[in-house]
Amino acid sequence: MRLHAASWKSSEPAAVQAADFGQLPDNITVLEGDSVTLRCRIDEEVTHKAWLNRSNILFTGTDKWSLDKRVTLANSNSSDFSIHIDKVQVTDEGPYTCTIQANNKPRTSNVYLIVQVPARIVNISKDVSVNEGENVNLHCLAVGRPEPTVTWKDQKYGLVSEGEFLDITEIKRQQAEDYECITNNGVAPPDQRKVKVTVNYPPMITDMKNMPAHLGKTAILRCEAMAVPPAAFEWYRDDHRPVENDHTLRIKNEKTRSLLLFTNVTEKHFGNYTCFASNRLGASNASMLLFRPGAIHGQAPALHAGASAAIPVLVSLSAFLLLKV
Repeated sequence: MRLHAASWKSSEPAAVQAADFGQLPDNITVLEGDSVTLRCRIDEEVTHKAWLNRSNILFTGTDKWSLDKRVTLANSNSSDFSIHIDKVQVTDEGPYTCTIQANNKPRTSNVYLIVQVPARIVNISKDVSVNEGENVNLHCLAVGRPEPTVTWKDQKYGLVSEGEFLDITEIKRQQAEDYECITNNGVAPPDQRKVKVTVNYPPMITDMKNMPAHLGKTAILRCEAMAVPPAAFEWYRDDHRPVENDHTLRIKNEKTRSLLLFTNVTEKHFGNYTCFASNRLGASNASMLLFRPGAIHGQAPALHAGASAAIPVLVSLSAFLLLKV
């Protein structure tokens, strides 16, 4: 007697493995959801034959004992005694035994069915938004057979961290990005998902400079500030008056910068301008000059910043805010 096992996926034959009588049990591997046929080759006259799963009788001859509709008799004749399991489940894993009785002697052959399940992410952190300096704890839980590996990948720098949990201590703004969780057990292509980490920080003005301007011409003062969430911009004159739009001056606010657009420079436009950038985490301000070419303007742009609302505000900033109240 010989025991063969064949597995099918989408009705296509896969690799066939066989175990001769008397040898140690063979392991037959099948993917969850596929089908498999366990074939018992008979080379002698038998009086009784049966298929068992562990101690449970599946068939005795053509009589079905199993209540599972997925288990059917594929063949039963003098040379072939085979069963078929449709849409294999994890619970089908285990030892299967073909037993026959010939010449009043029982003989058995065994096969162990291994059911594999592709790695799959079942629980992962949602996208998170934190303030700079806080700790971030991400998790990614996966299932599969065999047990899958879990890896976190840093999309920006390509750094890799093994394990279900990724801990980032005192996160910096440069670490704001998508973090990808990848799980794999070699059964199917890896399963992967991303978590977006947003790092909030107060405005930091990065671009400001004094600008020369000719009477009757156009001119632009620029104020660029990096911040998350994006900064709100305001402009003030040297006498602390808020700058407002008029027919010769227009304020254009964009996502990361604010522009003062002078369409027709006059004497009244020359002087010191202060850009004030703020969000819920803090504020920053910078002063710059619009001057007539050739005039003495040794004063360099001045930059002031506050990291949070709890930090004492600069005197000039306080004056601006008091004037606004």
